[in-house]
Amino acid sequence: MHVVLAGASGFLGSHLRPFLEEHGHQVTPLVRRPARSRESSWDPYSGHVDHGLIADADVVINLAGSPTAGNPHSRKWAKELEQSRVTTTGVLAQAIANAPIPPAFLAGNGISYYGDHGSQVLDESAASKGSALLTKVTRAWQAATQPASDAGARVAILRTAPVMDERNAPLKLMLPVFRSGLGARIGSGQQYFPMISLRDWVAAVGFLTEQPVSGPVNLCCESTPTNAEFTTALAELTRRRALMRTPASLVKVAAGPMAPEVLGSMNTKPVALLTAGYSFADQGVREVLQSGING
Repeated sequence: MHVVLAGASGFLGSHLRPFLEEHGHQVTPLVRRPARSRESSWDPYSGHVDHGLIADADVVINLAGSPTAGNPHSRKWAKELEQSRVTTTGVLAQAIANAPIPPAFLAGNGISYYGDHGSQVLDESAASKGSALLTKVTRAWQAATQPASDAGARVAILRTAPVMDERNAPLKLMLPVFRSGLGARIGSGQQYFPMISLRDWVAAVGFLTEQPVSGPVNLCCESTPTNAEFTTALAELTRRRALMRTPASLVKVAAGPMAPEVLGSMNTKPVALLTAGYSFADQGVREVLQSGING
């Protein structure tokens, strides 16, 4: 298949592209600079993309967007976070809608869509709740795919949980802390903390590229741990103790608008993937972290 990939230079995209090519797909990255061989230039903020290229694609994947790691107290950062995702998604969705035969659209998104639901098990049919920053961003991000859906394209919303890999946040930031013996559970530690290994994220998106799955898809491991379970597992893997606790009040001051993302609870399950026949390599927190540290 011919896959057009936006965000190919990012951490996830740089791993997804070779995986797709190794599985026989032709990948054309969209780049915001002069295109090199087998690339295509685009400027989402001016609405420019090669409509002929999109029409020629079998699948369009959007992973573009500004980094989620930033200053949570910065309004500029929060605005760019949302605008970069909504704008790129909207431009691609409209180009897909304009194609004579609309290609499939795998649209990047986040697991924060659900918001804090306590211990409730969340499959893809669960409602979005609350007004946390990333929850609001993911709602607008998803809404931007509507032109493609209205045109009859197969649209899969990639509700991605934090991807655990030592080369990428958040694990990249956590490992030095835990290795120094300063790891701590956050707040009560009872909040559920979705995650997925890099190899499962890449393989799952490759699976969705080929399979006729549409609608929201939870990209998270099968057994979502609590923060306390995550803390214990990472402490064991780094051979350190983690007996301390970071008070919720301190998190609220330090994280500002991002605090609900840290203290909230989302007990998500990847029901859509499992129903479609995807088999996880890393099913629980220890396997996910082992893969991320040793992978």
